[in-house]
Amino acid sequence: MTDFADKARAAAEAMRALFPATPLLRNAFLSERYGADIWLKREDLSPVRSYKIRGAFNAMTKRLAEDPERTLFVCASAGNHAQGVAFVCRHFGVRGSIFMPVTTPRQKIDKTRAFGGDAIDIHLVGDYFDDTLAAAQDYCKASGGAFLSPFDDPDVMEGQASVAVEMMEQLGYAPDRLILPVGGGGLSSGILSYLKAEGVGTRVKLVEPLGGASLAAALKAGHPVTLPTVDNFVDGAAVARIGAAPFEVLASTDPGDVLAAPENRICVTISEMLNVEGIVLEPAGALAIDALQDLGAALRGQTVVCVTSGGNFDFERLPEVKERAMRFQGLKKYFILRLPQRPGALKDFLGLLGPGDDIARFEYLKKSARNFGSVLIGIEAREAGDFDALFTRMEQRGFAYRDITDDEVLAQFLI
Repeated sequence: MTDFADKARAAAEAMRALFPATPLLRNAFLSERYGADIWLKREDLSPVRSYKIRGAFNAMTKRLAEDPERTLFVCASAGNHAQGVAFVCRHFGVRGSIFMPVTTPRQKIDKTRAFGGDAIDIHLVGDYFDDTLAAAQDYCKASGGAFLSPFDDPDVMEGQASVAVEMMEQLGYAPDRLILPVGGGGLSSGILSYLKAEGVGTRVKLVEPLGGASLAAALKAGHPVTLPTVDNFVDGAAVARIGAAPFEVLASTDPGDVLAAPENRICVTISEMLNVEGIVLEPAGALAIDALQDLGAALRGQTVVCVTSGGNFDFERLPEVKERAMRFQGLKKYFILRLPQRPGALKDFLGLLGPGDDIARFEYLKKSARNFGSVLIGIEAREAGDFDALFTRMEQRGFAYRDITDDEVLAQFLI
């Protein structure tokens, strides 16, 4: 394992030709909240605004050392890995063929092209990532290129471990706790391998999105398994199956050290870090900070490092983030109201609203001329408790309703 630490340090040193070490910054806001000394390892401030550039650089360096005549690298990604590969291809002056789903937002495609310039080709293939990956691997075999996995590759894991190398040098000592996001497992397995090789006793918590808890599922089964469904909101970490190579390292993890962050709660963290601290984080980049609240009082008096893994946030998603955050906080609810079809019925209902209740959505769902009609209503409140009072008033006045805020099926079709 000492060999791994040496390789991780060598990778970190080699990266200085590409970019300076990302900052390790103490965050006074979070430190005061939790009564701890909380530091953020700002991978969102790398040249491609994520740590993915590290694994791509190290893996490409190794491939070129093995075969200096190699000129083509291939990857499949809809986000950060694509941008990292594009940047490194341009640095080394080699060709990159990057496969992305047809559904990839234009912003991500444009950023990938900006980082790679003339060094890369972008292929839009498939509606889903599995289709994109299959196309990339087929192309790689046919063209004789080198495939660069986003996480399931020992060289990528080694490159991601450079995050820990920098952290230890910058802090000057081992933190009491380290909180890491988990997607495919490349970052977490690389860092854990480095800490073990160095004999560091830091307690590590791993955090994955609730709707993509592939590590927890693998630990329960004893081997990597494919999740039947995945919530893709945390797109940088919502992986259906943990990588095989990373799981060899992560298999000994105590399941109690793996936390699951609800997607809507992550939205609260994103909004808070943006509004209070001016820090722009993508959903995956907010995972480690979001998990602090799960640890709470256990953090008091400790030195804690959170890895903010990425800041590639598309601001077109901001309305969705605000919406989901308010729903998690209980400040916004949707319900279907059974409204009598008589003059004054709507006025009667509006008279029940409190001074802080704001109608954000109002849509008649009536399909026939019956005595009652259905109305879809979205209301924002100043305090979560305001809804209890509103619903009590509605029930007292005989208004029938159904709260569908947390009904995933109805919400998907109606909201």
